[in-house]
Amino acid sequence: MSDALKLAPPIPAPRAGQRFTFSGLVGSSDAALIAQSALRYRSEFSVMVIFCAQAQEAQRLLEEIPAFAPQLKTRLLPDWEILPYDHFSPHQDLVSERLATLYELLNGSCDIVLVPITTALQKLGPPNFLSGHTFFFRQGDKLNEAALKLQLQQAGYDPVSSVMRPGEYSIRGGLIDLFPMGSSLPYRLDLFGDEIEQIRAFDPDTQRSLYPVKEVRLLPGHEFPFDDASRTAFRGRWREVFEGDPTRCSIYKDANLGIPSAGIESYLPLFFDECSTVFDYFPRSGDPVWLVNIGDVEESIKGFW
Repeated sequence: MSDALKLAPPIPAPRAGQRFTFSGLVGSSDAALIAQSALRYRSEFSVMVIFCAQAQEAQRLLEEIPAFAPQLKTRLLPDWEILPYDHFSPHQDLVSERLATLYELLNGSCDIVLVPITTALQKLGPPNFLSGHTFFFRQGDKLNEAALKLQLQQAGYDPVSSVMRPGEYSIRGGLIDLFPMGSSLPYRLDLFGDEIEQIRAFDPDTQRSLYPVKEVRLLPGHEFPFDDASRTAFRGRWREVFEGDPTRCSIYKDANLGIPSAGIESYLPLFFDECSTVFDYFPRSGDPVWLVNIGDVEESIKGFW
């Protein structure tokens, strides 16, 4: 443990139902206390979930906690950064980060998850959607090009000539470029016949290979399904919820044509029988989850509603 962390007095071991309150923390002292506590007791809980009253506090902690404990895997569940029912979609990088964080939280593969409280109040697709629409490509696997194109299309990935951002793919003969959601780099699958001979990360700007990898994780391209059955269910629920002629709405018409319109994320509940919250993504191991509030979370909830 670093000298900086030794300066902070340790808190007692956490127990179910027990609550600690700290005041007078200034600067980065809260990040130091969080890092120290997570390191000291990491074997006693599955993940530490930190709810922040303000989104900028979550971003600050994302930058500061690794300075005190770089060995901890710290993730952020960012907000969409759009207004409800706005005619804009969240930036693809934000959706990519959200999907990666939810997947890692669900599978218990991170130590700390930072969640702005307004983000925690939003509805999410159920965990079985994310786990059921996540695929892996491994070196030595067999691939069928037609089946792969259909799989990528149903996952919400866009075909392009050169991949530049998450959610895109390109197929050129025996080379398949994928930029998976939740990944910071794209990957190139080199095929020999129908077998994946090699997988390499590459720089999207220079197109130069960086290093080989054994497998690639492919998260869905959206936070909702967009195959034929899902779009049919979406249109049916739309007619149940909204009055009037649905064909006068561009989002409804585009969904009928297989086009995810800008702003369709606000209608996410119409794609599912039941929605979930971030609490439903807590690790399935059943181990305790350590909850932390930063700032006046209750007041932020009142302001949100």
